[in-house]
Amino acid sequence: MPPRAAEPAATEERRADPLTTPVDGLGEALAAVDAFDRALVAGLLRPQPARVADLTEVARAVAGSPLAARVAEAVEKVAAGAAGEDHLVALAAARTALLGAAHDALTARADESTGRARGEATAAAPDGRQTVNLLLAARTWLADLARAGWQGIDHELVGSAAQIVSAMLPDPALRRLATLLDGFAAELAASCPGASLDRFPARRWGDLWARALLLTRPCAAAPRPTAPATGRLLPLGIDLHEHATAAQAQVHAVFEPADGGAPRLVRASVSVPKPDTVVAAGVWQLLRPHLPLLTALGEGRSMQLTDMPLTEEGDLIWEDQRARAGEPADAFATARVALPAATAPPTAPLDRHTARLAEPVFLEGYATRQDAGSPLTLDFAGHSLAVDTDRIPAAGPLTPEAVAASSACIGLLRWDDGEFHVQPLAVETTVRRRTVALQAGAWAGGTTDKTGVKAEKAATDAVTVLRERAGRLLRK
Repeated sequence: MPPRAAEPAATEERRADPLTTPVDGLGEALAAVDAFDRALVAGLLRPQPARVADLTEVARAVAGSPLAARVAEAVEKVAAGAAGEDHLVALAAARTALLGAAHDALTARADESTGRARGEATAAAPDGRQTVNLLLAARTWLADLARAGWQGIDHELVGSAAQIVSAMLPDPALRRLATLLDGFAAELAASCPGASLDRFPARRWGDLWARALLLTRPCAAAPRPTAPATGRLLPLGIDLHEHATAAQAQVHAVFEPADGGAPRLVRASVSVPKPDTVVAAGVWQLLRPHLPLLTALGEGRSMQLTDMPLTEEGDLIWEDQRARAGEPADAFATARVALPAATAPPTAPLDRHTARLAEPVFLEGYATRQDAGSPLTLDFAGHSLAVDTDRIPAAGPLTPEAVAASSACIGLLRWDDGEFHVQPLAVETTVRRRTVALQAGAWAGGTTDKTGVKAEKAATDAVTVLRERAGRLLRK
């Protein structure tokens, strides 16, 4: 019998195994998605034999699913140059199903590693408010894109989406699809003509195309039902997404219902447009007024919610009047005590994608290592977990150096490039013999840090100049 002292280490090793053991069928599923994306690059109007072979690979990948017959028929029609819009929808569904299966397998591995329970999704209620004619118009445009392929796009084809988007935007039921089409068309327009491109973002454009095409199905974009949530919200950290013209802050937290129910993992997000001159800590200046939760997290406080709308997928539909600041709440205390018992929400069907995997985790007792030319890694129980330092925002005090010197980490478990990574949201490290916590979102509620103050001032100056210029244009 092995000595008792060896048992904890063995237990940790078993828990780490799910993150490093290959997932059966994952490579084949992703290879089929890549095959379909190659066909989209060339176009589906008159595909060459190599591209027909790619589509056949997709049909084989879903041969044991309820989509098998429809996808096989769609491939035959595409090969004959006679594919209709319904056939393209079937191919988009197959691509989405393959990525969904990959997402589910990776999520199961993450749950196995953390020992976390997960809720089950229910079907969304039909929404009869959508305008069918506009959905058909959007589907036709997306079908024309697929037939032309990314190599065949031009300004006339891409620009024809503008009228559809303008007609959709006033309708709240269609705004989700309209926003997706608008952004997609803008990306394509910036790359026109496609014949001049040497490389294509095939996976990204394939994702956008397939998602948009499925959202043209009646009821596919129906809003998810919500239920009122009353209780205490304990923030864990902020995941900041920044684009040249937009920014989003997504707060990950544990929600403890007032009725004594099981704690749940939830998210609350706010998105704002921004000038490309507003960067780093200046982004908080734009986000802060729209979500008091950012200030609460910056101050290290909980929030008390009263009948806040909460979707089945764990997203809080934030309404300021339903929240108030609560008592001080340390994120690391939450991670150590509340996070292990929290139930994870299910994922909506169309959101099942490997890129969407972002599971809050707490790690400690690891050693950090960074070899020349290799990413920073956390070593524990004989295994290594790479740190995604590229996702650490410049809008906070958290840095790769701080992660390398840390002893505990709150992060998001993600999957990319064939392996799991951890994106740090906060770390505990030692400074002058004292344990201090560094949050990526520490400056969300304001800061006295010299770097943060300087960035906020630069953002104020940039916004002031832009407002003055806009005012002059309007006066003319």
